[in-house]
Amino acid sequence: MPRRRITFSRNVFLPLTTVCRNRCAYCGFRRPVGPGCLMRPDEVGAVLDEGARTGCTEALFTFGERPGEVPGFAAELGAVGEESILDYCRRLCLDAIERGLLPHTNAGVLDEVELESLAEVNASMGLMLETTARVPSHEGSPGKDPEARLATIEAAGRLRIPFTTGLLLGIGETAADRVESLEAIRALHRRYGHIQEVILQNFAPQEGTGMAGAATIAPAEYCETVRLAREVLPAEVAVQVPPNLADAAVLVRCGADDLGGVSPCSIDHINPDHPWPAVDELRRAVAPDAELVERLCIHPRFVERGWYPTTLAPLVRRLSEQIREQQQ
Repeated sequence: MPRRRITFSRNVFLPLTTVCRNRCAYCGFRRPVGPGCLMRPDEVGAVLDEGARTGCTEALFTFGERPGEVPGFAAELGAVGEESILDYCRRLCLDAIERGLLPHTNAGVLDEVELESLAEVNASMGLMLETTARVPSHEGSPGKDPEARLATIEAAGRLRIPFTTGLLLGIGETAADRVESLEAIRALHRRYGHIQEVILQNFAPQEGTGMAGAATIAPAEYCETVRLAREVLPAEVAVQVPPNLADAAVLVRCGADDLGGVSPCSIDHINPDHPWPAVDELRRAVAPDAELVERLCIHPRFVERGWYPTTLAPLVRRLSEQIREQQQ
């Protein structure tokens, strides 16, 4: 009997800006407008160059949601010759493509026009649902309205964008909320077929935040949530866990089958106190019952369907062939 395959993507992490309109109680990423709040093109280029040198295939672009709504941020964008963060992101995605990396962008809540514009230069995109519940930790965060997030995920489905979403565990939701959230994701995937993976991310307390002293999800409950997700979600949708925040070996045995993006040259800017494990360490963690295999940020079934823009066609085909050769 063949061993299970546990997948991961080799990426670079590019936090374009820490400015965000939301005020989530658990977030240690958000910073005010000021020096260093926006990555400059030369900074991005240096990270992309290092990613290309170390064999990465994915450029993960992420940033605070709608930073243009925050006073003072327009001047930061003006300094790099742009009027919107989405235009700036598009420009940098093209820089990533030139270096042989496939862009994957997490930009927060977007409308269909904005999604379509970014989809022209992205192999895949993502937005964490987090939870369908209205929890106190999301007070002051208009972008965390569950209906708004579900609307973005649905719009991505209409546009046939290979998409990543997920739950943030331990932010005040109940077990019943988790079931409801997974069922909502399943319903959208059944309608559009665009969900690649569902991340089950355990909330990690960070100093200086409103939830610095809060307890995160217990290991047994985490494992049960992974099992639940594997039961609720269609088999083609991967259940992903972050190997720098949790015990990958345990959660793989609970049913997780993807470890997300792992970078050889970038830190996790959302959880900077939690370094990525080395790939060899992860390979040992999933053995002997499973094997670790590399994937692209766009999953094979979407490559086969042609769910990628013409801008990326040569690169998608070349990297797909490269991955196939590695696995033979």
